Amino acid sequence: MVTSVMSWAEEDLAALKRLWSSGQSAAQIAGRLGYSRNAVCAKLTRLGLKRGRKPPTAKPVIVSVSKRRTTTSLAACTRPVAKVVSSRKPVAPQPQQFSKKTLYDMLAEAVRNTGHQAPAHNRLRKS
Repeated sequence: MVTSVMSWAEEDLAALKRLWSSGQSAAQIAGRLGYSRNAVCAKLTRLGLKRGRKPPTAKPVIVSVSKRRTTTSLAACTRPVAKVVSSRKPVAPQPQQFSKKTLYDMLAEAVRNTGHQAPAHNRLRKS
């Protein structure tokens, strides 16, 4: 693998240092000197040149925005809800116990209330 080592001319190094200290970006310096942006960034790193902060590329205008007010009251959402914490576990109600006869009577009543007749093989025979 052949690697080409690109050397920087003394006047390019001087221009790099001057432009960097004046606040130019790496892309601007690269365009002016004819190097790639990555080459400029690498050279700046090897030279130990850093900037305290990135200079803004444009002067941003900060506009304060008034808070929007809603027309409806969200009182239910804004009021804190008191949380009730109990150490006791909730007790589920025990199901009611029915005898077979009571269940049969309840089922027969339900069938009579629907207006349908039970199939012939399920009807009790009267003797």
